Amino acid sequence: MSKLPFDEEPPPTKVPKAPAQVRTVPAVPKGLVPNVPIVPKVQAPTVQVPVRQVLTVSELSATIRDALETKFQKVWVEGEISNARLWNTGHLYFTLKDSASQIKGVMFRSALRYLKFKPEDGLHVVARGKISVYDPKGEYQIICEHLEPKGFGPLQLAFEQLKKKLLAEGLFDAARKRALPALPRRIGLVTSIDGAALRDMVRVLRRRYPNAHLIISPSRVQGEGAAAEVVRALKLVTRVQHVDVVIVARGGGSLEDLWAFNDEALARAIAASPVPVISGVGHETDVTICDFVSDLRAATPSAAAELVVRRKDEFVAQITRTCGQLDAALRNRLRRMESRLHSLEARSGYAGFAGRLAFRGRHTSELTAALRHAAGHEIARRSRRHEQLRRSLDQFDPRHRLGAVRTRLVSREAQLTAAARRRIGVLQSRFGGLAARIEGLSPLAVLGRGYAVTWDAARTRIIRDAATVKPGDDIRVTLEKGVIDATVTRTHGPDH
Repeated sequence: MSKLPFDEEPPPTKVPKAPAQVRTVPAVPKGLVPNVPIVPKVQAPTVQVPVRQVLTVSELSATIRDALETKFQKVWVEGEISNARLWNTGHLYFTLKDSASQIKGVMFRSALRYLKFKPEDGLHVVARGKISVYDPKGEYQIICEHLEPKGFGPLQLAFEQLKKKLLAEGLFDAARKRALPALPRRIGLVTSIDGAALRDMVRVLRRRYPNAHLIISPSRVQGEGAAAEVVRALKLVTRVQHVDVVIVARGGGSLEDLWAFNDEALARAIAASPVPVISGVGHETDVTICDFVSDLRAATPSAAAELVVRRKDEFVAQITRTCGQLDAALRNRLRRMESRLHSLEARSGYAGFAGRLAFRGRHTSELTAALRHAAGHEIARRSRRHEQLRRSLDQFDPRHRLGAVRTRLVSREAQLTAAARRRIGVLQSRFGGLAARIEGLSPLAVLGRGYAVTWDAARTRIIRDAATVKPGDDIRVTLEKGVIDATVTRTHGPDH
């Protein structure tokens, strides 16, 4: 029998040897043939051939997957991310490698959404997950449930990634930052309604600029969903008319507490704000994305309130200084002009300048009077011409023609109405005569005078001669009112 490929040789079968039976043969006398002992035949045992267990590829993969998932349900793996691809399904596929080996990895959308940073190529991470097998390709992989950067906190890494992204887009450029208004009329405050930051800012603003109009747009500044509330509050306060500047503020805290102000949506909302925005988040050592993208960064909320308006006495003092500087500049200007005038008067060519100036002034006055007289004469001439043209145009004014036409139309309308009435009277008279004649010729009128019309039974023929019927025939008689069915009993001739 030929052997199939991948068949294993069956183990050799060992047949146990029967134990030798020893019998003592008694001595026999010479001349006699001794009795030879008969050894019984030993039967060989039955050999059991092992049955082969053949698995399909799917069954083998499933067996391996079950073994790996049972053995490696929760493992921590350190390595470098490469070939990271985010599919349209929301799942992240990547390769985790070190200097000698690599393993495929996948992180499903349900786990990926909880990451604070973006997994990208070249990032050294520590992954937690379970080992499984991808059956279609027969590859084992790690299904990640959690990722954290090696040697770098996830929040700090997410902060650096977002900072790098927005910096490349130009949201931190100094050229796009706007100057604050010198004396804002309305100041928007975006912060927690219950926080100490709001009380500090209100106290500073009331002390420095009591006439300021404050518009508070409250929002949560910490926890899940706080960033979205800050964005919404910022958009609402910037829609208020005549808001000149907005302060986004919060007290100090840890990186986790201030994380709402490291949100990308908030950074883009600040960049798109139609009015300048001051960031007063945290203490002096705290730095957020909001600080970089805002038009001005303050160390604390109180400092933000101090930056948005100056003290009233400082503003008045600056106005006084500016007025003094303006007066000094005007006096210096006048002194320079007077000195120049004196130097011009001292020149030889200046002699007689006053007389020449007076002569030129008198000549100018004469020219002005002549020009005024000529202009008046021309205006009068043009006025007369205009009056003549206006009277000529009045003769062709369509309003006069329309009045005459309207008068003729009224007259013609009255004549037409009278003629129509006369014509209607004549036609009504003729109609009455014709109606009377028709009424006289109507057979119904004849029936009304006592006459009747006799028909045959089928009412298809009028009987005018008694000879056309015979006794027993059915006839119908039409009167003015009603019909009579009758039977002929007897007929008479015209001489009867």
